[in-house]
Amino acid sequence: MPYDPPPELAALSLDEIAELVGARRLPPVPQWRPEGEADSRMRIAGDGRWFHAGSVITRPAMVRAFASLLMRDDSGRHWLVTPHERLAIEVDDAAFVAVDVQPKDGALAFRLNTDELVIAGPEHPIRAAGDRDTPALYVGVRNGTEARLNRSTYQQLIDIALENEALEVTSRGERFALVPA
Repeated sequence: MPYDPPPELAALSLDEIAELVGARRLPPVPQWRPEGEADSRMRIAGDGRWFHAGSVITRPAMVRAFASLLMRDDSGRHWLVTPHERLAIEVDDAAFVAVDVQPKDGALAFRLNTDELVIAGPEHPIRAAGDRDTPALYVGVRNGTEARLNRSTYQQLIDIALENEALEVTSRGERFALVPA
């Protein structure tokens, strides 16, 4: 089955982005209650690379497939979830990396390292972490997971905020501070 990545974020309208997000069919991970539990021997590095048993997973399709099964529980632990088993996965920082952001009609649309699109707002909040000297920005993805903004996307978001002469942004009516509290 061939994979067609979404078009460049800058070329899409907010309606087109929302349509692509809505058309993505994801497994019903939150509904599954598997009884089995094990270690996946997998790790997601801070730069977004996926590893299994110490070796980099080089097939993007495999990473996208595994990413569709991810969740993070209330304790902050990440899992790959299937109907029959949940497998612990080590995550160095965040499960995803945001690699682009575009302001669109009062919203902020992000592209992730898995080619997924996320529109920031109440269901996908932007969170500032770290401290004032070394802040980190994250956007909520799904099932408790987040994407850390890479350096260029972080700068894009700061530039968007500075257009309004503030260190905060608004997306879908929700206001997000870009400086850790």
